Amino acid sequence: MAKIISSKLPLRVGLIGCGAISDAYFENMAPYAGYARIVSCADLNPKQAEAKAEKHGVPKVCSVAELLADDGIDIVLNLTIPQAHVEINLAALRAGKHVYCEKPFSLTTAEGRKVLAEARKRGLYVGCAPDTVLGGGIQTCRKLITDGEIGRPLAATANMVCHGHESWHPNPAFYYHKGGGPLFDMGPYYLTSLVTMLGPVKKVTGFSQIGFKERVITSRPLQGRKIKVETPTHISGLLEFASGVQAMLTMSFDVWKHNLPLMEVYGTEGSLSCPDPNTFGGAVRVFRQGDADWSDAPLAFEDKVGRGYGVAEMAVAITKKRACRASGELALHIVDIMESILRSGETGRAMTLKTTCRQPVAMPSGLTLGELK
Repeated sequence: MAKIISSKLPLRVGLIGCGAISDAYFENMAPYAGYARIVSCADLNPKQAEAKAEKHGVPKVCSVAELLADDGIDIVLNLTIPQAHVEINLAALRAGKHVYCEKPFSLTTAEGRKVLAEARKRGLYVGCAPDTVLGGGIQTCRKLITDGEIGRPLAATANMVCHGHESWHPNPAFYYHKGGGPLFDMGPYYLTSLVTMLGPVKKVTGFSQIGFKERVITSRPLQGRKIKVETPTHISGLLEFASGVQAMLTMSFDVWKHNLPLMEVYGTEGSLSCPDPNTFGGAVRVFRQGDADWSDAPLAFEDKVGRGYGVAEMAVAITKKRACRASGELALHIVDIMESILRSGETGRAMTLKTTCRQPVAMPSGLTLGELK
């Protein structure tokens, strides 16, 4: 088994999966290279890995097996497709490396539990996207709620509705296979934001359907190819939080146009309009009892961070021996929520969650780009 041979910042990161999302990690982790530096990359397609390494100045390209065996890697950054997340996460942990994974953490709660059990057994860290909740947008919303700006939270709504990804993604088939769909694809952004602001969920009820049994790709290079849809593409959920807050969730790839808010929280003394949880910043607006209209709230800190912020934050947590914020524990709870919503839709019964998590510690205010305290 490979050994973790670095306990001081920056920790060395090996990236597996040089697909479309990897550019965002390569670029946005650069300002945080003093905390976590990408030193190696691998992909099932060696030419793709070589191209990304050349584009972003990564010093080493290797196979997945070579990366996992490399004693010079502290953290494996797993950007593979969702169906491979658990396999790569377990392989990284068994190689003695911390791991940070793209969302979703796993396709089932049972599989996710195996990853956390392996990490605990080996004394290693597991982190998982989305880290957008660590940005100025959602962190500002959390602070406003904590400070009582809208009173006691009562309810919330979260909506991600569009007509799917086959119009823009170069290879969109996996969005319509098991592990895909709007809930497992986009749900983690909205659900992780809600849990960050309101704490863990206790019970869910869900409804789901497949709106279109077949999709036709209109993007290149696979324009005209047909996709058989295997997972629900319109999901509605009612969430009961441990705090008593209730939230309505709608996730859909079946809607042509809408006027739904992205995410709002409603309290005893006002309302909070949250930014797009798929971003790190965005507009935060507050309506307080007695106001004439919404007012803009200044962001708590720098919003120009990007994907990979959570990797750097986890690197700091590792060296400080404290819990990381975008944790595997949180990610597993999100998988449990999503899986339970789908199971509720299948059975017609409300589902009590099998997991819970700690509400992540708030990020400190006043951070600037490239800074982590």
